[in-house]
Amino acid sequence: MPDHAQATAGSTIIPCLRYRDAQAAIAWLQRAFGFQAQAVFADGDTVHHAQLVYGGGMLMLASAGNEGEWSRYAVHPADLGGRQTQSACVIVSDVDAHFTRAVDAGARIVMDLADQPYGGRGYACADPEGYLWWFGSYDPWHTDASQ
Repeated sequence: MPDHAQATAGSTIIPCLRYRDAQAAIAWLQRAFGFQAQAVFADGDTVHHAQLVYGGGMLMLASAGNEGEWSRYAVHPADLGGRQTQSACVIVSDVDAHFTRAVDAGARIVMDLADQPYGGRGYACADPEGYLWWFGSYDPWHTDASQ
């Protein structure tokens, strides 16, 4: 049976993050990584829901807080000593230029820019609130490992 969501959605898996200063995070993610704000629902400094896009992918985020059912299950990287249980992998066309942009914006590089043994080139960094990101040229949807 075909998956209807796959046929109609741009992204069928969308990472969701909670930031202590979500407004600042949105501005930084745009400046450092090239995300574009598609929708932001906020009251003052509190972001209830935001959608940021990059190519055909999307990231959703909101302000961190202790209210609501989701808060019982989600923690901030700072509450775990900077560690996390998942991260986003973003495919970029010019990883070297992206790396420079991220460094210039103050991203903390945790794995330097390098060619990868499985193909492509990439790097890992942390944003100002400690979330880990992988940016690379390897696209697993394409079988050409020489990317």
